[in-house]
Amino acid sequence: MPDLIIKNAKVLLDGNFQHADIAIEDGKIVKVAKVGGGVSSGAEVIDAKGALMLPGVVDAHVHFRDPGLTHKEDWYTGSCAAAAGGVTTVIDQPNTAPPTLDKRSFNLKLKSAKRKSIIDFGINGGGVPSANLAELWSLGVTAFGEIFMADGDLSVSESELADLLKSIGELGGVASIHAENGELCSHFTEELRRIRRPETYSRARPNICEAIAVEQVLEMQEELLVPVRIHICHLSTREGVGVVRRMKYGKKEAGFTCEVAPHHLFLDHKDWARLGTFGKMNPPLRKRCMQHLWNALNDGTIDIMASDHAPHTEEEKRAEIWDAPAGVPGVETMLPMMLNAVKQNLIPLARVVEAMSAKPAQIFGLDGKGMIREGYDADLLLVDTSNVRKITVDQLHSKAGWTPFEGREGIFPELVLSRGKVVYDGEIAGKKRRGEFLRGRGYVGE
Repeated sequence: MPDLIIKNAKVLLDGNFQHADIAIEDGKIVKVAKVGGGVSSGAEVIDAKGALMLPGVVDAHVHFRDPGLTHKEDWYTGSCAAAAGGVTTVIDQPNTAPPTLDKRSFNLKLKSAKRKSIIDFGINGGGVPSANLAELWSLGVTAFGEIFMADGDLSVSESELADLLKSIGELGGVASIHAENGELCSHFTEELRRIRRPETYSRARPNICEAIAVEQVLEMQEELLVPVRIHICHLSTREGVGVVRRMKYGKKEAGFTCEVAPHHLFLDHKDWARLGTFGKMNPPLRKRCMQHLWNALNDGTIDIMASDHAPHTEEEKRAEIWDAPAGVPGVETMLPMMLNAVKQNLIPLARVVEAMSAKPAQIFGLDGKGMIREGYDADLLLVDTSNVRKITVDQLHSKAGWTPFEGREGIFPELVLSRGKVVYDGEIAGKKRRGEFLRGRGYVGE
């Protein structure tokens, strides 16, 4: 017998929006039927009153900073921000302290996530030569990366990347790549470092850095004797889109996917004047690329959207441009801004659902996530599309305490369910320890 019935919800079924009743039992959707179509009574009933119901968002790219950097964010505050923005599943990246490179560091992160997260989660393993890839894969990591082609202790050389891709391919894993050419980034940065204006940072990492890196990694993939699945993170340039479109064209199975982040769809170089160093991110704010990204997301050249939620404190971001850390928060505001974009006819709602729920779950092997379908987890959002409101930081939940989207408009979910339990209803309702670890394809058991 169902323990929860949601009546008269507007749901996307088989490509069309229909009014339906949804029966939930033990956190799973057990029946989806036309209104009055035989869903039996349950212990609890939610009357959607014809409001829009969407599958929970699967955000394949977050940095929840836990362990080691919890002054910026932690698994509780990050998961609360996610839930309030309609995100019911996240995949956390490995650049924490310590980075997720072996069993010890993996278990440290897993323990913290299990103790604090109010939503379900996957964990990515690090992609550097010192990482124990086979061990991480058997522990259940979702993918490897993001693998940095530029920047910091976790960046890799071209030869190291080729070796990593071969090893990941042999395991059957996915390699998530931060594609910016490190040599070019370093060259332009050294040329411009004497200039202190924040907008100079975009010139230090010009469009060609991304386009060359994307082409490098996709050509490398084609040359490998072992097939490996590639996922390109946060595509940000018209040139990068052009490379992706060319490499995908005419192929039955391209073997790679890519994502776009909200800050590259909604912000550009003009926002440097407003944001200053708070607008520093990698890849950086771009000039005349936004419409190319929207077009590519709409036509499927860009497969999915992911937040690249990368919070830092206000104090950290106030540093001089070359010292301020790169990254902006975005997990809570991503879906609300996209729903408002639907209202502005920038993208169809069905494409938003595909790019933010169904497709990321498919790419990263998160079975039972991303769709409103019998047998799937009851990760559901109830949305009043008429309730457009300004984004203000005092209503957000990230520990960062600021947002680059202050004053923008969004449509926030009214109700969020994770596996049939309310985690957000205008207030945070989810409890710590309820989030479940979603084991990756390589998991072999204890």
